[in-house]
Amino acid sequence: MTPPARPATPLPWDVIVIGAGAAGLMCGITAGQRGRRVLVADHANKVGKKILMSGGGRCNFTNLHCGPDNFLSANPHFVKSALARYSQWDFIALVDKHNIPWHEKTLGQLFCDRSSKDIVRMLLDECEAVGVAVRTHCPVEIVEVGDRDEGRPHRVRLPDGEATCESLVIATGGYSIPRMGATGFGFDLARSLGLNVHPTRAALVPVTFEGRKLEQIADLAGVALDSQVSAGDGAFREAMLFTHKGLSGPAVLQASSYWNVGQPMTLDLAPGIDLAEELGIARRDQPKKALKTWLGDRLTRRVAERWCELWLADRPLADLSDAAIDEVVDRIQRWTVWPSGTEGYRTAEVTLGGVDTDALSSKTMECRDFPGLYFIGEVVDVTGHLGGHNFQWAWASGHAAGEVV
Repeated sequence: MTPPARPATPLPWDVIVIGAGAAGLMCGITAGQRGRRVLVADHANKVGKKILMSGGGRCNFTNLHCGPDNFLSANPHFVKSALARYSQWDFIALVDKHNIPWHEKTLGQLFCDRSSKDIVRMLLDECEAVGVAVRTHCPVEIVEVGDRDEGRPHRVRLPDGEATCESLVIATGGYSIPRMGATGFGFDLARSLGLNVHPTRAALVPVTFEGRKLEQIADLAGVALDSQVSAGDGAFREAMLFTHKGLSGPAVLQASSYWNVGQPMTLDLAPGIDLAEELGIARRDQPKKALKTWLGDRLTRRVAERWCELWLADRPLADLSDAAIDEVVDRIQRWTVWPSGTEGYRTAEVTLGGVDTDALSSKTMECRDFPGLYFIGEVVDVTGHLGGHNFQWAWASGHAAGEVV
């Protein structure tokens, strides 16, 4: 999508935002509304690439139930200020102002009725309305990080020469989906300045298996089940999907943010029911029915057949002892797997970890040791759950910085 025509590059800028994604554009809009001269620069060929591809092209732009509990961070309190001052309702109001039709899918997830292009167009129109210059094909090299309190501006090198600014905003995202131009620019800058960067890894990502573990389930690829998936401190009930490489689906993606190599995941493939009680009743009322057939009504025929091949001897329900019923329950409602890894940044929706929030003001996103330098969005050690929460953090953190830059 082509950004609005830009004016000739003024020197100096009040604000330069590096990264024209969700957080960067929101920061630019908010600062522009305050009369600041803003440049939003991105090395990519178009703005908002993750916006455009999200939600299957419909953009899951926020969540009705978004709150601090939907985020992971070394400091779980850090998100509270920004989220409170720019909530999902504020962004919904902006979407409504532009007459963009939207709908709730499940669990509070909001999507565009038409296309994610509507959200990008909205952001670019808002930038144009307040005179924000948005430039693509515009890599930025930081020459010097200044100090606003000492009156020393930041100096950067753009394709058409050097520029200065009072406020420099890093909105470069994380490593996820490198084919769209994702880099470690923000992390590298933070480290070069001596800031702590929490270890990063792929999150909201499918998990993979190897060898015999993969052979057991690979030909179930494409089968989805309602499930509850647990890893570490996280437990999520949504769909789980078998893949050619392992497991995916919303429940697994959510749990992946809480999982580390060498740890198990536990899956309940019949969540919300007392499987032992139901089997006991079926044993009494349908004694001749085969276990595989009974399970097929709950897990799909293919999964039931595979589970009986691997772990559960198929037999008439009348032949199930109480111990056998316990074994069925264990294999289905406490199925424990040990993934070998994940599909990595190639398919990860977000990057877990990032710039330590202890280095930043939770109210303004400003770096405590470098006045006039800000980090917003995914580059910060804040990672949301699946379902629009990461976009809401982008809007909220971008707005927080935009109010003060």
